[in-house]
Amino acid sequence: MNKKTDIICRAVDVKKTYWRGKVAVEALRGVSFDIKRNAYISIMGPSGSGKSTLVHILSCLDTPTSGEYYLENALVSKYSDEELAKVRNIFFGFIFQSFSLLPRLSALDNVALPLIYRNVSKHERIAKAKEIIKNVGLADRMLHRPNELSGGECQRVAIARALVNDPKVIFADEPTGNLDSKTGAEIMEIFDHLVDEGNTVVMVTHDVNVAAHARRTVKLKDGLIAND
Repeated sequence: MNKKTDIICRAVDVKKTYWRGKVAVEALRGVSFDIKRNAYISIMGPSGSGKSTLVHILSCLDTPTSGEYYLENALVSKYSDEELAKVRNIFFGFIFQSFSLLPRLSALDNVALPLIYRNVSKHERIAKAKEIIKNVGLADRMLHRPNELSGGECQRVAIARALVNDPKVIFADEPTGNLDSKTGAEIMEIFDHLVDEGNTVVMVTHDVNVAAHARRTVKLKDGLIAND
């Protein structure tokens, strides 16, 4: 890969086959896909089109059956399991429809959690988490646990947690799926602001209103890119 192209992630003819007993299910049938710095991409498609599989491979949560996947100049298949775990923690931020917050921890501790795996001191962890939480508008709610927060507030915590490691790519899976339309619109304003600040965002969505925020929409069908 050429650094001058400013490409962070590159999938080349990626295929993924799952086996259900003796039946082969081709989730991806040869997808080539680039993510450039400061991209704002929505991935759309019907259930079974390969959206989740593609994002799992792009975020190193899964490996392709064939094809090549690069992060910057590195071929991902060369990484050890330990290196892959580090890459996932440092390289990517994840935002899920279900928020995936730890119920016993405060918002502040949920946000600080990824920094523990980087051996950041407690003082630095708390300072960084406080800064990020203030940036998503939750300064007065940071000591509350998830069950004391609204759905929109929980998603703001999840966004803050995804940002705390200064990731190169933020992956969001149906980020407004559990929210009412007004709260969803507020969350999308945060994403728009993140991209304006230079972050790279890739989101999976069924919602055309959410997808409209992106600068690039990729549509999958039957394991192939139907439209880009």
